[in-house]
Amino acid sequence: MFELFKALGDENRLRILNILISSKLCVCEIEVILEMTQSNVSRHLSKLKKVGIISSSKEAQWVHYEISDKFINNDVLFFSYLKKKFTEDDLFLNDLKRYIKYKEHNMNCQRIADDKEEVSNLIKWGD
Repeated sequence: MFELFKALGDENRLRILNILISSKLCVCEIEVILEMTQSNVSRHLSKLKKVGIISSSKEAQWVHYEISDKFINNDVLFFSYLKKKFTEDDLFLNDLKRYIKYKEHNMNCQRIADDKEEVSNLIKWGD
C-alpha cells in the first residue's frame, strides 16, 4: 500500500492518470498533451506500471498505456474519488482540455512523429 500512495504522491503522475482515464495513450501523446519531456513521461509511467496502476500494450512501434482494470476494480470508490478530484482542479482541467483538442484534431503518434511542434501548437489549451 505504501508504494501505491508513493506513486500517487507526484503531481505529474496524477496528471498522467487524469488523461489516461479518457483513453489509452502512447508516451509521445502524453508528452505532447502534458508538455513534458519523453524521459520524464517514461520515468513516471514506469513507476505507475510497477505498482499496477497502469498497464501497457504494444501497437506497431508504439507502446500504449492505460489504467489497469485491476487498479480500477480493486477499489472502485478510490478510483471514483480520484476522478472527481481531477474535475475540481484547474491544472487537471487544463490538461483535459489539451487532451480533448488533441482528439478533436484527430492527432496520433504518426502526426507527432512528423511534426511534434505543430501538434503541440494546435492543442494549446489557451487558444
